[in-house]
Amino acid sequence: MPAADLPARVTAWIAADPDPVTRAELQALLDAGSPDSTADLAQRFAAPLVFGTAGLRGPLRAGPNGMNRAVVRRAAAGLGAFLDAAGRPGAVVIGYDARFGSADFARDTAGVLQATGRPAVVLPGPLPTPVLAFAVRHLQAVAGVMVTASHNPPGDNGYKVYLGDGGQIVPPADRDIEAAIAAVGPASSIALDEGYQVLGDEVVDAYVSGVVRLLSPAADRDLTIAYTPLHGVGAAVARAVFARAGFPPLHVVAEQERPDPRFPTVAFPNPEEPGATDLLRALATTTGADLAIANDPDADRCAVISGGRMLTGDELGVLLADHLMTRGVRPGAAFATTIVSSSLLGAMCARHGVPYAETLTGFKWIARAGDLKPETRFLFGYEEALGYTVGTTVRDKDGIGAALAVLSLATRARAGGDSLLEAYDALEAAHGVHLTGQITVPTTEPVHVMSRLRIAAPAELAGQVVTSTSDLTGGTGDLPSADVLRYWLAGARVVIRPSGTEPRIKAYLEVVEPVIAGRLTEARRAARARMDPLREAVRELLNG
Repeated sequence: MPAADLPARVTAWIAADPDPVTRAELQALLDAGSPDSTADLAQRFAAPLVFGTAGLRGPLRAGPNGMNRAVVRRAAAGLGAFLDAAGRPGAVVIGYDARFGSADFARDTAGVLQATGRPAVVLPGPLPTPVLAFAVRHLQAVAGVMVTASHNPPGDNGYKVYLGDGGQIVPPADRDIEAAIAAVGPASSIALDEGYQVLGDEVVDAYVSGVVRLLSPAADRDLTIAYTPLHGVGAAVARAVFARAGFPPLHVVAEQERPDPRFPTVAFPNPEEPGATDLLRALATTTGADLAIANDPDADRCAVISGGRMLTGDELGVLLADHLMTRGVRPGAAFATTIVSSSLLGAMCARHGVPYAETLTGFKWIARAGDLKPETRFLFGYEEALGYTVGTTVRDKDGIGAALAVLSLATRARAGGDSLLEAYDALEAAHGVHLTGQITVPTTEPVHVMSRLRIAAPAELAGQVVTSTSDLTGGTGDLPSADVLRYWLAGARVVIRPSGTEPRIKAYLEVVEPVIAGRLTEARRAARARMDPLREAVRELLNG
């Protein structure tokens, strides 16, 4: 964009912006006229916020390249136009969390959609993302919108869109919605109708009942549980779910119990981040908790601490899968995970003779894994980033439903004299050590890194021959096209892809080591000895 055009574009946006706060924000930058303010405006107007397969997500700020009411109203209008063009009548249900701006964004979305003649239905208050995903199908809505940035920093917000099957949008719907948004006129031209419906608590109660009914917890419910919602919206619903299932009251981290969009006690509101669960660990110690559980701020992810150690997403995922498999599953019940998660789930499914599917990253793919074949139905799916769901009550990751499943698993393990860590030991002793790791390399040009790797694929990594490669840009088998490279070595695997939300390249590593004569400790030591040089080799590969 030529620098001379910038003031005119900013002035036009200000004239169309429905929010006096963001109008004043832009006007102050325009009036300042300093090099810094001009650079800030140029960044905000360089391009619109991209509507991808996760919807919109970005910093809360004025202008087209930020989350604000003007951008949200145009997104809502584009979503309505997309649904009209696709011939999809029906209501849209809208949920929101407790982040800055979420309630306004939800109300604006409802008003825009209601004005098009399409019924808009809003959840009764700030609620977890899985409640919205559940509500889409429960209310037989044609689509759903969840206003949340999940575990992003406090200065962000987002806008996730679900289709009528309760799953997040997948291509080409994302591209079609983005095109529809681009065709929308200025935000000031978009009509609003405040006659939309705000639901009561009945939809939350239906979610609670559905989750509890699905899991049928074990008879032994005498667990001491420490819990944190990390300043998010999970506490009230988690309490309701666990109480309905018959578990004792939770011990909740008092400093993090109430929703607070500032997330004041954590550097980053993600339970995987260092220090994020320090208060939870302290509470678990003082209460003598059997388990400590953390949800992220919108409660779609679940972290579990057992024996003082947080289980990885892969460890907890295969433990939950084993819990379901050994309870007995109906024919055709399918288990799924992603191509970047541990291959241990596939080995377990082969041993038990149950259907298994690998998908691209993201629950939009996992939740639809059972749809791939007519003889299968989805039972369980997980991703290594602490996302899990059981059954189809929620066709998205569900941190509260997963937490209840963990309690059922823990009571069963304890009845057999085991902790969760000991139960995982037994799985690796039976199927081999599956050691996973991840590398993230910042880069301003992820496309160039992926192109370089395609031009010159490595013949070996850490002294091990690369036995085969796979490039998913053209799709393969049941997997659609994706910007993903996979390398296999003897007893090891590397998956490389650019981040979908940040200027980074991510690599997912796995080393598999057989356990001989029950010598699990020895096998784990051998796996670590192979993982360390592989990690360094992949890091060098990505850095070029």
